[in-house]
Amino acid sequence: MKVLFLCSNLNNTGGTERVGSIIANQLSDSGYDIFFASLMGGESPFFTLNDNIKTFSLFKSTGRAFLRAPLIIYRLRKILKDNDIDVVIAIESMLTLFTLPSVLGLPVKHVCWEHFNFNSDLGRASRRVARQLAARYSDSIVTLTERDKKYWLANTKHKSQVTAIANPCPFVVQETDYKNESKTVLSVGRLAPQKGFDLLLSAWVEVIKLAPDWNLKIVGDGDDKKQLATFISANNLSSSVELVGKTNNIQEYYKNAGIYCLSSRFEGFPMVLLETLSFGLPVVSFDCDTGPEEVLNNTGGILVKPNDSYSLAIALLELMNDKQKRESISKMSKEKALKYQPDAIIEHWKMLLEEL
Repeated sequence: MKVLFLCSNLNNTGGTERVGSIIANQLSDSGYDIFFASLMGGESPFFTLNDNIKTFSLFKSTGRAFLRAPLIIYRLRKILKDNDIDVVIAIESMLTLFTLPSVLGLPVKHVCWEHFNFNSDLGRASRRVARQLAARYSDSIVTLTERDKKYWLANTKHKSQVTAIANPCPFVVQETDYKNESKTVLSVGRLAPQKGFDLLLSAWVEVIKLAPDWNLKIVGDGDDKKQLATFISANNLSSSVELVGKTNNIQEYYKNAGIYCLSSRFEGFPMVLLETLSFGLPVVSFDCDTGPEEVLNNTGGILVKPNDSYSLAIALLELMNDKQKRESISKMSKEKALKYQPDAIIEHWKMLLEEL
């Protein structure tokens, strides 16, 4: 079977490109003939692809995709025909605005792989339109969570089958022991409103009063860095909070943390939580849409009311003061992590492709 993935730009370092590359490699290893196209760029993929995966770039330079729509559809259709593609997978629902027209009249099955959650359109009406079209005209919709699958079923006039397949974790389950003596709370992500680091810092103002021996490390970079740094300084948190910035060695931060905290306002499927499972990190998280509830189920991880800094602070303090509970969560987290290993996740993809 010949399968073509389409993403925005394989040169990017984002989660969609990362996960798309993992699934493409796994399918290639399983005997599928895999092709990978980028809307723009993609000549130098950031994440490693198998040597036998052929890549395409629809445009070498960046630009407004919708102004290029006729050419995108023409070039994508030509790739489909020239390579006798059996299935095209649009990695992100917005891309179906190009992939659906490209398969018209061709014996090519169409899969829309959603990477946000249905209730989040990031302010773009075109994303809402794309989702409705995908639900009606795709052969299959893949969501990342069962909760998001329910949103698609309830809010679209769907003719497609809707299947929930979780993302795979890029890390193997670690053999190293959990460091129960660690006094570090870790949080990772872009410094952007979505990730809720302002809410986490508000919670930390209360936490540090009762747990002065603990510290908070926030790993990542983004537009909110100056605003967060100002808050840290104004609230005398500089001695207990560190804005680490970007890192190429996130594993070391996972290995040396005592607790992980997810403060996001919303998610599609939080990859960082999969990573924490592999390292056996106890988690405190907002119960935001979508992902935390499913990832943390049966681990003992703590979910609190979304956007409620006070509840977040209480939950962090509870876990800080209960070493036995942290050790229990660590053990159950590593057991749960096995479910998200690539070898397990790829079986769901193979079943979906064979049933199209």
